[in-house]
Amino acid sequence: MAETVWSTDTGEAVYRSRDPVRNLRLRVHLQRITSSNFLRYQPAAQPGKDLIDLATFRPHPTASGHRSEEEEEEEVVIGWQEKLFSQFEVDLYRNEAACQSPLDHQYRQEILKLEASGGRKNRRIFTYTDSDRYTNVEEHCQKMTTAAREVPSFLVERMANVRRRRQDRRGMEGGILKSRIVTWEPSEEFVRNNHVINTPLQTMYIMADLGPYGKLGYKKYEHVLCTLKVDSNGVITVKPDFTGLKGPYRIETEGEKQELWKYTIDNVSSLAQPEEEEREQRVFKDLYGRHKEYLSSLVGTDFEMTAPGALRLFVNGEVVSAQGYEYDNLYVHFFVELPTTNWSSPAFQQLSGITQTCATKSLGMDKVAYFSYPFTFEASFLHEDESAGSHTLTVSTWRPMELGTVAELRRFFIGGSLELEDLSYVRIPGTFKGERLSRFGFRTETTGSVTFRLHCLQQSRAFMESSFLRKRMQSVLDRLEGFSQQSSVHSVLEAFRRARRRMQEARESLPQDLVSPSGTMAS
Repeated sequence: MAETVWSTDTGEAVYRSRDPVRNLRLRVHLQRITSSNFLRYQPAAQPGKDLIDLATFRPHPTASGHRSEEEEEEEVVIGWQEKLFSQFEVDLYRNEAACQSPLDHQYRQEILKLEASGGRKNRRIFTYTDSDRYTNVEEHCQKMTTAAREVPSFLVERMANVRRRRQDRRGMEGGILKSRIVTWEPSEEFVRNNHVINTPLQTMYIMADLGPYGKLGYKKYEHVLCTLKVDSNGVITVKPDFTGLKGPYRIETEGEKQELWKYTIDNVSSLAQPEEEEREQRVFKDLYGRHKEYLSSLVGTDFEMTAPGALRLFVNGEVVSAQGYEYDNLYVHFFVELPTTNWSSPAFQQLSGITQTCATKSLGMDKVAYFSYPFTFEASFLHEDESAGSHTLTVSTWRPMELGTVAELRRFFIGGSLELEDLSYVRIPGTFKGERLSRFGFRTETTGSVTFRLHCLQQSRAFMESSFLRKRMQSVLDRLEGFSQQSSVHSVLEAFRRARRRMQEARESLPQDLVSPSGTMAS
């Protein structure tokens, strides 16, 4: 008699599948190995014999000549979220008064249909789906370790209260936020309570009723054979793993009549036929082709070129930080003004922005507000220029000041200090030609400074033409021989010097600062 090799690894196994989970099929085989009858019918040892024949352990036939009902063996093929009712549920939902929820009434109708069609095909193997109450209780009471006296941590208790199934995600009533979006000063308790990961998934339990014959339908005899969990990314968690080439799993019941059961779990999902795989590949290829065409339609086939003799400037900027201000919760309202000479921007271009309100942080003797606010704009210049790259600008600011103690008290307690009605007043007018612009009578006070970081990209046909001319000039010099060509070479070099001088003059006409040194900041 061959000895059974049991599988003792009952841990989780994780799989990832691209196929729909509804195609999953499991075959569960359950069989009783020993029962109390073996001890009841065990004969006494005969004189002269020290051993008992193994044949005496065979189950005794009943009066009818058939095997006893206790020597049961059951095999069921189960699909994903397929509901198989237990004897307890059948007895419960037969009573219409016990049905409270719409799901209970649905189960009652299904049970009545099963009984009308000949009854259930399963006896001991049944399932709990993601909609059953058992799933809620099991997720709340599950243990994290194998210790007999496990003390759950704070995070375990918080995770146990998380409803991690799709049907429990409900929208907010009326679209009104129930809590604040921003917590300015989060406490340690607030951080601990919000340190919870909520991954939506669906759960299914394959169960077995291991009660004695004639006593099916008692909760105390229910045992979990397999737990299945599937999330939205196609990750399937199976506990315990599929049997495969390993031995069967075993269950020993507790109580006066200890019994031994064995069961196997096999994945019997249908494999895709070569024709189906080929058809699926064609579908994916067509899908990817359509997506590629869609992206190409967004980008376009022609590379957009600038106008001849023009320079396109792309600026990706960032309002980095602000420091030196006496109050907290700062924000920056900034404008970018292009010089009136040779500079222009598209009509849809927005040359202003407002940052978020930012609290300050102590850094040495100063309080610094870190905005990290990105912005971008595009501008065009009529002449070429090659000065690109990264730039960091620190702009000093000021604010209007009102004389008197009352004004300072109002500003300190309730705010409402003077503000410019026209923010363009801070800039130097484009028509101004002098060296000093008088603002006599306008009282201001120096405040802090704002730091900007700019990353500039330039596009121009002149770059390509210059590169082409340099290569052509080099090839011409290589072919020149003798002193007779020196005069023409000098004339060519002189022409390049004049072109470089014109480029330098155009560079000097570019704006030195994209933001006026006398910019404003509201606090």
